[in-house]
Amino acid sequence: MMRRLRRAVRDLFDRATDAVAVVTEAGQTTAEYALVILGAVAIASLLITWATGSHAISKLFDSVISKVLPG
Repeated sequence: MMRRLRRAVRDLFDRATDAVAVVTEAGQTTAEYALVILGAVAIASLLITWATGSHAISKLFDSVISKVLPG
């Protein structure tokens, strides 16, 4: 009787620790995605700041239009 009880408690503990491990890994994955998104936003901000300051976008657009519509 005591062995069954110990085994049942051990099985319950094993299941609980497995569930905690899954939740912890899911949280870690979410944090990794958040860091990747923040990095992408930082790079995009730098690119937009550079492009608007140097008028690179308007120059690129003018170049494309002049090649497509020769005048």
